[in-house]
Amino acid sequence: MTSIKEQAAISRLLSFLQDWDNAGKVARSNILNNFIEANQGKTAPELEQEFSQGASLFLVRLTTWLRLTYMTGSPLDKLLRSIGVFLSAVSSNRYLIEFLEVGGVLTLLEILALNKIKEEDKKESIKLLQVIANSGRKYKELICESYGVRSIAEFLAKSKSEETQEEVQVLLDSLIHGNPKYQNQVYKGLIALLPCASPKAQQLALQTLRTAQSIIGTTHPSIVDCVLKVLCTMHLEVQYEAIELIKDLVNYDVCPALLKGLVALLIPSFKETSKLQSQIVSDSSVLELTAHLPLFLQQAAAAKAIGVLARHNTTLAEEMLHLRVIHSLMAAMGNTDHSNSQRQASLTLEYFVQLFPVVEEHVRKTMGEELYKLFLSNAENLYMNIDSIQADILAANKVNVTRGEWGARGPGPERQRHPVSGSSPASSAAPQRPLLQQHELLLWAS
Repeated sequence: MTSIKEQAAISRLLSFLQDWDNAGKVARSNILNNFIEANQGKTAPELEQEFSQGASLFLVRLTTWLRLTYMTGSPLDKLLRSIGVFLSAVSSNRYLIEFLEVGGVLTLLEILALNKIKEEDKKESIKLLQVIANSGRKYKELICESYGVRSIAEFLAKSKSEETQEEVQVLLDSLIHGNPKYQNQVYKGLIALLPCASPKAQQLALQTLRTAQSIIGTTHPSIVDCVLKVLCTMHLEVQYEAIELIKDLVNYDVCPALLKGLVALLIPSFKETSKLQSQIVSDSSVLELTAHLPLFLQQAAAAKAIGVLARHNTTLAEEMLHLRVIHSLMAAMGNTDHSNSQRQASLTLEYFVQLFPVVEEHVRKTMGEELYKLFLSNAENLYMNIDSIQADILAANKVNVTRGEWGARGPGPERQRHPVSGSSPASSAAPQRPLLQQHELLLWAS
């Protein structure tokens, strides 16, 4: 037989549940407010004590109401936070299983895709998915098996709130750790995010890719093209993360393709932008420069990245020397339509001249004494001191440092003693994965 105290507790629970069942939207909102305030941070045993061992009876009501209302676009933040009180409680595995058994993961993922649901509500959904993912490997696998990676990545690309996007990054980072069965799926999803229109999403994807790359240990061939395209960004924080990822990628089997791609960007191809420009009936040079701006931004970023890599590892500088990087850097210095390209290329060329005597000879001969003196005196500001003829000399240069010349002379004595930082490119014997399908890389039409 139950004691009088137990009977009173059961009576209070039944009264509470009856109040919930009979309440309208406003009354239920007040009940949720009181529940969150009174129970946030409690453990599962404490919640059971609060609800006279019947906490699951309230949880099932919350999950039922969620499934009935989330499609209507009704405010969900309090409801999701209340469910979060149960799922995040210490020793809450029972509540977690009950939530998952009624399709909780699918509901949370569907919330992310609905346009009429508020951003704040979607952020609460992401937080619940974080709690689920952090509960163990099998729960991470459940999210991934429910097409969660694609839903989460698409939401990151479309979200307008940087705070919410940072919460998504935390979730993706959780899914990449301790999830060997699906870590490649997360990795591909991060690569697929790089072409999206959101600078913040690009920045976060690049950051998380660095972690993913170190965990997976091998590269996907598509990553080179995607990262190089990101360099056309106008956002310096995105460019910074792209260059940091490039510094990591040169230690893998994609290093040759990456270096070749960077050098190629120093001399932009205007084929596509010319097609676009031909459709504009205007003689305005401003329109032409606007059409070419992404390629110029990419050119400047490539020159900067090459300089970073060369300073980081002399072996990489040697590899790029064989790719005619000197010719391409000087051509970029002649781009009078974009001063930052000239500046970055000049600074990087200055380092190569200091590092390799053979480069110094070629550059001096091609520039001529007057231009070369200007270059030596202040490489960073050279673009402000040259005339159109000198710019044309740079743009039309034919410098070609051959392997024979390099093999005979090598770097200067001082630079030979300079320690090589970082490791050499990974063995080309590392296994390569098949190319992503086009629909996997272009997830977002908007």
